[in-house]
Amino acid sequence: MDQEVVVNDLVVRFANVNGTGSASANEMFAKSIFRMGIPVTPKNIFPSNIQGLPTWYEVRINGDGYLGRRAGIDLLVGVNPQSLKKDIESVRPGGYFVYDSSKKLHADYIRADIHYIGIPMIKLAMEHYDRPRLQQLLKNIIYVGAVATLLDVEIDVVKQVIAEQFEKKPKLIPSNYEALELGVDFVKKTFDYPLNVRVKRIDKVGDSIMIDGNTACGLGAIYAGATVMAWYPITPSTSVAKAFETYCKKLRIDPKTGKKNYAFVQAEDELAAIGMVIGATWNGARAFTSTSGPGVSLMNEFIGLAYFAEIPVVLINVQRGGPSTGMPTRTQQADLISSAYASHGDTKHVLLFPSTPAECFDHTVAAFDLADRLQTVVMLISDLDLGMNNHMSPPLAWDDDKKYDLGKVLSADDLENMSEDFGRYLDVDGDAIPYRTIPGTHPTKGSFFTRGTSHDEYAKYSESGEVYLRNVDRLAQKWETAKTLIPAPEFYQDSYQSDIGLLFFGTTTYAAVEAMDLMKDAGVVIDSMRVKAFPFHEEVEDFIAKHDKVIVVEQNRDAQFRKLIINELETNPKKLISVLNYDGMPITADTIQKQIAKELAMTTNLV
Repeated sequence: MDQEVVVNDLVVRFANVNGTGSASANEMFAKSIFRMGIPVTPKNIFPSNIQGLPTWYEVRINGDGYLGRRAGIDLLVGVNPQSLKKDIESVRPGGYFVYDSSKKLHADYIRADIHYIGIPMIKLAMEHYDRPRLQQLLKNIIYVGAVATLLDVEIDVVKQVIAEQFEKKPKLIPSNYEALELGVDFVKKTFDYPLNVRVKRIDKVGDSIMIDGNTACGLGAIYAGATVMAWYPITPSTSVAKAFETYCKKLRIDPKTGKKNYAFVQAEDELAAIGMVIGATWNGARAFTSTSGPGVSLMNEFIGLAYFAEIPVVLINVQRGGPSTGMPTRTQQADLISSAYASHGDTKHVLLFPSTPAECFDHTVAAFDLADRLQTVVMLISDLDLGMNNHMSPPLAWDDDKKYDLGKVLSADDLENMSEDFGRYLDVDGDAIPYRTIPGTHPTKGSFFTRGTSHDEYAKYSESGEVYLRNVDRLAQKWETAKTLIPAPEFYQDSYQSDIGLLFFGTTTYAAVEAMDLMKDAGVVIDSMRVKAFPFHEEVEDFIAKHDKVIVVEQNRDAQFRKLIINELETNPKKLISVLNYDGMPITADTIQKQIAKELAMTTNLV
């Protein structure tokens, strides 16, 4: 099984038991690779219970900067007896299986086509530490030291990461150093190292940072001027709220009085949460909520109220596997239709699709401006992979000269100087967006109340069909205005070079970009575009029109993004070819390439 040496191109997976403290150790391993200047993507794959079930932590290391998940495990650390058989099966031929050799590995687990590396992890831990819990925790650091040595990771870098991890608990640093060295020394005394797959310091990360999308969203809300968050806990969006509260405690405290300049409310349920957000934004605050698919379902009635009463609302939807409870700790892009048309009646909502943590920050800021400008619901559509996993990302950037776009808000002077009557739902500019006032802006003029029932241009209740038609037709026209304000799509070529186009959005971007390069290496050139928002920008329609076939990549069963295109742009369904993935794991470039190759072969046979 001799192999050529492969540097900075491997996948390492740790198979652990949930609740054993392994996630922290595995994260330190990934950070150490990143500190060596090597692009890295970690994925924490965990169960929805508190502890006891299998959990995995997968790290893709790629010197060329490909950040999508890749099929095939090069080195697997298997310390969970429950999943051991499947873990061994997942190692690619010629790969390495690192296991705890404190007990002999059963003959049923032996494969002739992979390498086995036994490290007596728990034995070493028991020999050096007295307390069982400490033995369990430091066993994880022992295997980090062993794997780091096998892969030629710089141990000084690992120690630096450990020191930073326990900066607030410095008494823990020496024992973690000791455990690390136990793993290092055992490998040095027992095996030839480094392995044929290994890492080497390069300078390919630049000024990039490692951050998760939910944290970036929470920060984005603060920088967007949000002072109110109402929410109800739900995986995988809870850490958006945690980040918002954490950073508000640093950035939203009055320096003179020490008082909080924000409101952070855990509501009794999702319906109450969005109701609070509507009330806060109607009263002039920038407010938002975060949730996942089940929460959006519960919020539907109030989403319709905000749409029809034209009250700005920002909602961050971190998607997970559905329907119902589904797979709470797995990723999907399956809330597209339920979000785009949330609530009963004729409704359409602006959706923003970030693909990196930096875009989570930027799109969250943009969401508040769009919601105020359009006086409507704007949803940022993330997913578990982007929201809860760390990603290599450009630094979060902020322009101190930025001015918030509060839209068409009348001041007391504006109201006082008006010669005509104020009409809350009156379109005076032709963009279908009316002027609004903050309640109490003027003692007698402006809008003090709102309603979700049918109303005329002056907010007066009306059941007239003619009045209703004028109102909903104006809302439809406002949707056309929204198309001119949303983020434009991103192209991956200067000019069109193919009759085939590739459309993708959100976290499918990582795998799609790599798949394009794989196809290019095989002599297949495909034009591509990343969609950043719904409604669809006019350039999306133009892209589809100029290609004979358009391949749409998404992570759901029913091709919801493709259906949105067909519904909104009236595209011929035969023109749109779906590449789908919905097993709860992020899509891979290999999956995209194979499905496209199959489609191209079928098309060729028909010609």
